[in-house]
Amino acid sequence: MGALNVLVGVCLIYVAFLFFVAFAAERAAIRGRGGWLRNPLIYTLSLSIYCTAWTFYGAVGYAARSGLEYLTIYIGPTLVVVGWWWVLRKLVRIGRTQRITSIADLISSRYGKSNTLAVGVTILAVVGTTPYIALQLQSVTVSFDVFSESYGETLTRSGQDSNALWVACGLALFTIVFGTRNLDANERHHGVVMAIAVEAIVKLFALLAVGVFVVWGVADGLGDIYARIDASEIGQWQMRGDRWATLIFLSGAAFLCLPRMFQVMVIENEEEDHLRTASWAFPLYLMVMSLFVVPIAVVGLGTLPAGSDPDFFVLTVPLAQGNETLAMLSFLGGFSSATSMVIVAALALSTMVSNHIVMPIWLSTQSGGASVSGDVRHVVLLARRISIGGVVFLGYLYFRLSGGGTSLASIGLISFAGVAQFLPVLLGGIFWRGATRTGALVGLTVGFVIWAYTLLLPSFGTGTLIGEDVLIEGPFGWGWLRPEAFFGITGMDPLVHAIFWSILLNTVSFFIASLVGFPSPLERLQGAQFVNVYEHSTTPQSWSGNLAQSEDLMVMAQRIMGARVAQGLFEREAKRQGVSGLLPEPSPDFLQVLERELAGSVGAATAHAMIGQIVGGASVSVEDLMAVADETAQMMEYSSRLEAKSEEQARTARQLRQANEKLTQISEQKDSFLSQVSHELRTPMTSIRAFSEILRDSDRLSEAEKVKYSSIIHDEAIRLTRLLDDLLDLSVLENGQVSLNEQTGVLAEVLDHALASALTGNTQVSLQIKRDKARERVTLNTDLDRLSQVFINLIGNAQKYCDAELPALRIDVRRDSEKLVVDFIDNGSGISKADQAVIFEKFSRTGELRVSGAGLGLAICREIMTRLDGTVDYLPGQGGAAFRVVLPIQMAMAAQ
Repeated sequence: MGALNVLVGVCLIYVAFLFFVAFAAERAAIRGRGGWLRNPLIYTLSLSIYCTAWTFYGAVGYAARSGLEYLTIYIGPTLVVVGWWWVLRKLVRIGRTQRITSIADLISSRYGKSNTLAVGVTILAVVGTTPYIALQLQSVTVSFDVFSESYGETLTRSGQDSNALWVACGLALFTIVFGTRNLDANERHHGVVMAIAVEAIVKLFALLAVGVFVVWGVADGLGDIYARIDASEIGQWQMRGDRWATLIFLSGAAFLCLPRMFQVMVIENEEEDHLRTASWAFPLYLMVMSLFVVPIAVVGLGTLPAGSDPDFFVLTVPLAQGNETLAMLSFLGGFSSATSMVIVAALALSTMVSNHIVMPIWLSTQSGGASVSGDVRHVVLLARRISIGGVVFLGYLYFRLSGGGTSLASIGLISFAGVAQFLPVLLGGIFWRGATRTGALVGLTVGFVIWAYTLLLPSFGTGTLIGEDVLIEGPFGWGWLRPEAFFGITGMDPLVHAIFWSILLNTVSFFIASLVGFPSPLERLQGAQFVNVYEHSTTPQSWSGNLAQSEDLMVMAQRIMGARVAQGLFEREAKRQGVSGLLPEPSPDFLQVLERELAGSVGAATAHAMIGQIVGGASVSVEDLMAVADETAQMMEYSSRLEAKSEEQARTARQLRQANEKLTQISEQKDSFLSQVSHELRTPMTSIRAFSEILRDSDRLSEAEKVKYSSIIHDEAIRLTRLLDDLLDLSVLENGQVSLNEQTGVLAEVLDHALASALTGNTQVSLQIKRDKARERVTLNTDLDRLSQVFINLIGNAQKYCDAELPALRIDVRRDSEKLVVDFIDNGSGISKADQAVIFEKFSRTGELRVSGAGLGLAICREIMTRLDGTVDYLPGQGGAAFRVVLPIQMAMAAQ
């Protein structure tokens, strides 16, 4: 047990090391110091997750059983990377331009953003990957068992199951910690990728170390190895052409279609040029991995007792020779191979499950639809974390049901055959514009049913999920439907038979169903975007919306992307459009940008449905139709210009109407203002005149009466002075005659002063203040008095107009590389959309007023912030009234 305890300790240290590597990579990326993470060699090493426990352990067993046939699992991906480099580049370009999050997302996006198709692909991917996850758990469990037997102990079946369960739990935990730290799937998982790259080096070094030991430590060099090969059964092996061709095709297809390969190859790709490096470096890696497979197999067959499991010769040969250190290194290599595969596979599948199954179901249960206020990011992240656990548990369940006795190569080929069913739909979608959603659904269904019937169900063993009579006589006695002899064709290898019929009928069904049907307009648009991806780099959907929907879009975006990211996106788009405020016009271009950003978090199909739920529909632009119908290009170009002009005129007319409405409001408010100012001036002046005359003409006033009348005159004079100060202040600011008094101070102290000034003496309304003073410790170099004046006005407005039962004001401060942002958000009903456009204008007063005022406060705030090179804007979509004050970063120096 001592050596086993050492082995467990080494594993724990190794896992802790991987945690450290992943954490360091994440921190470096967050701090902007992760340029080295974007090295093409890191990307190439991440592709090594193709080399799982099957490759590390199973390749040797494969060679011992089938000779050089193991080479097919290396030849297939090599041919893809070298000969199909242009296909990989196209997939990467599509993934980037369409904000693809998974292979299910790519297929569903291509076929009209069909979430039904995405759900189907997700389920099939989970089912197809489950045997492969079981393979990894089996490899780790059996390798523990091998060590136990070498020290005179034998693990029971329950002990193996327990080990597999612990391994599954550990892998699920690692994936959750470093795979669900952020929501956007297009934000690279630098920690996971770096950990995989490290594991790639470990397993390569371990396999090379065992190979060198076998050739020069056990055998007498290369000459002795060659002689042993000639004398062994491997040297007498005869190649079967049909099986070789099938296996090369199968491994190449799996390299393209495995969810984990798609994740690292497309989603985690930083630059397309990294594929150039991978096109030679990855085949080189595979060649080195395969270098000592046959020598290890030959030495294992010659030195180990008869009946030894060849799948674990990499481990048992060093143990048999008494080299425990090398055996532990070999174990870590196999452990790395297994864990890297499970981590990335669980990450990719959980993204598919959450985006295409959980999110659509959750949204359908929300009565308010996509525009309901709230943050659903926690729903998506929780769904992904639960999905990771579920995916890993399915692998463990398959391991339990199958008994864990099947050779690793057999399990791997079953999984390869399952995911290979995606290939016709995938390639057809990116090269054939006539492919349809119906064709994809029919083809995938036919292919997966045949795969499950001919390979997956029999893998559980006779009498488990499929009866022996079905294998011998076929279902219902129909011999032509026997799982290993379709249409009475016998003599074929079972794997060749399953691949031939499943891929053939899958492809034929896909093409026939596509030809019989006709793609919808959206499918044709998507087809043009995918097939001609280098000519079209934007999303094909052309939306149309109206200004009233902008705030709903803001609320929905904040739920998915988070308030800070969503507000930043809307602010950038508003500036790009030249629109004042924080709400851009919902033009087709903006809605396309928003859909792409949301797609990175919830998938293209779900993002499309959420925007459609708010906007209410989509229009097909003429530019998109030109991409579909090249033969009418000239007509479409002319029509496109007409439509563009029509849209521009409609947009201009809408802006003119809004400007006219705004001018009307301003005019009405100006009249109201003049009346209000006349009243505000006349009232105190009348009071001052009346009471001063009383004091002058009356000789019988008591001292108390004199004090009372004098106080009234004093208060009215202050009121009159305040109004005149506001008018003069605004005039000075507008004419640019103000001189700034720059000072250095701390933001927290400025806010303290503003709160004290705004709240002192007002006992009518109790306003609860919520702050985070730690974030307010920012040094400012600006006119602190003027800035304090802005804060006083905003705090005073919240105190006056917040209509909540228990009024509260939240002050949020944050700082980035370009600006300091201070948000003032109350919990009232907010400002109506109609009033938001004019609240910063002079003479503007909105809502039911509880206090008097001339409506100059916000106009003064805007003028002050303009002089301070900052801005103050109304922040929509926050529930209550919300104002954002922004200062340039040069005025906000280092934090104290």
